[in-house]
Amino acid sequence: MATKESFLDRLINLPVSDRIEGFIIGGLLLLVGYFLAWLVTNAFIRTMRYRLTAHQLLVWRRAIFYFLLLLFVMSALHEAGFKLSVLLGAAGVFTVAIGFASQTSASNLISGLFLIGEGSIAVGDIIQVDNTQGEVLSIDLLSVKLRTVDNIFVRIPNEQLIKSEVRNLSRFAIRRIPIEVGVAYGEDVGKVRKVLMDLADRHPLVLDEPSPQVIVQAFGPSSIDLLFAVWTRREVFADVKDALQESLKRSFDEHGISIPFPQISINSGDLQALPVVIRNEGNGNTT
Repeated sequence: MATKESFLDRLINLPVSDRIEGFIIGGLLLLVGYFLAWLVTNAFIRTMRYRLTAHQLLVWRRAIFYFLLLLFVMSALHEAGFKLSVLLGAAGVFTVAIGFASQTSASNLISGLFLIGEGSIAVGDIIQVDNTQGEVLSIDLLSVKLRTVDNIFVRIPNEQLIKSEVRNLSRFAIRRIPIEVGVAYGEDVGKVRKVLMDLADRHPLVLDEPSPQVIVQAFGPSSIDLLFAVWTRREVFADVKDALQESLKRSFDEHGISIPFPQISINSGDLQALPVVIRNEGNGNTT
């Protein structure tokens, strides 16, 4: 037993230089800091899960984790013998050099801060940027990640979001469904209006308030152009739009309402009209 104790004493009291000891302490601080940052972050998420949105939870989780980790990294560097003032000065010079070398990344970084602070989009929203539409998966400092309806991953730089028109399709609880349809000039607009309003009243997912509308938009070259607009909940938008358009065609057919094809009239002016000859091959008659 005495031999064992003397061996442990010798092992513990091995001569270790100050620099090696500092690196060992610094490494232990990094491990403890990483574990503590992870623990505090998870505790915060569990506590605030039902009080904050998914986007706010994502921002706070990253901010708390990296802030605590940064504190332990600085402590570890100090224990390892590095002078923090020198490191911070070098980091500042390096940051300026990187900023001049990568102006696009710096622009995306600043744009990302504006997006996070503005709060116009959040994780889980359905947005449309130019011709790209999808669900927001994450809002990072350099880009926003989307998943399209075709399950395709899309990365959009933050600078593009700041400069472009961004449509948030899921920001509000209800959405309007605009359906444009043209009817022949010979049709009774009042009758068409009644058919469309009855169609809206029969659909269970069409809201009564705001009320459905039928608006005469324009007198087109071949038809009277109408706008049939109804409101529904955003989560059933696509299903209601599809069902209404199918029911509209069926109702028009049942009531004999014609949706005309494009027609073009050609005026020959003073020229004599060309004769049209229709030949019946069966009996040899000519008209």
